[in-house]
Amino acid sequence: MKPANIVPRDRLIVALDLPGVEAAEAMIGRLGDSVTFYKIGYQLAYAGGLPLVRRLADSGKKVFIDLKLHDIGNTVARGVESVAKLGATFLTVHAYPQTMKAAVEARAGSSLKILAVTVLTSYDDGDLHAAGYRLGVSDLVEARAQQAQVLGVDGLVCSPEEAASLHKIVGHQMSLVTPGVRPAGAAAGDQKRIMTPGRAISAGADYLVVGRPITEAADPKAAADAIQLEIARALG
Repeated sequence: MKPANIVPRDRLIVALDLPGVEAAEAMIGRLGDSVTFYKIGYQLAYAGGLPLVRRLADSGKKVFIDLKLHDIGNTVARGVESVAKLGATFLTVHAYPQTMKAAVEARAGSSLKILAVTVLTSYDDGDLHAAGYRLGVSDLVEARAQQAQVLGVDGLVCSPEEAASLHKIVGHQMSLVTPGVRPAGAAAGDQKRIMTPGRAISAGADYLVVGRPITEAADPKAAADAIQLEIARALG
């Protein structure tokens, strides 16, 4: 789905970072029609959550599978082929050229969209240096974005701080999906490059991934509704 065609309510993706399917289904029930898009990552996927993808898709919800695949090309391709059968909308891979190329080729003929993770939003320049990278965050994000565009990747996962600069590089044909989104007053948690929902949309983010500020709220539905209202105001 190209950014220009996004239904406003679909821009909020709630991360179901919960310990099991029962907890996830309870949260989905509490959120009701306030949320149309969910993310399933490591915690829930490895707790039996992958069959939930099909159930959500069959009920009209959209699902983002966030497993950040990265392996030899053949292994990535086989994994993508399996995920494409689940009915998910998005799947993440790490933004290494061989990985992105294999994923794009393997999802051909399906509706699955590949998102490339540029640099994790919990990383800063010091973290990259400690990991052996010679580039800082901004330079590495830009380099990987350019590679992803050439390889036919559908979108990028990036910090909201990088959304505006990435649109200048890749235009508006690639979706920008931003974790590291925190409502005003919410704890940053383990994120280092963060922004409020309204500012992230204004900066050019197409989708916002929000987890704990909603799922750990006293009233998750009210928290989701507040973010949806902030998104609508930013778009308006």
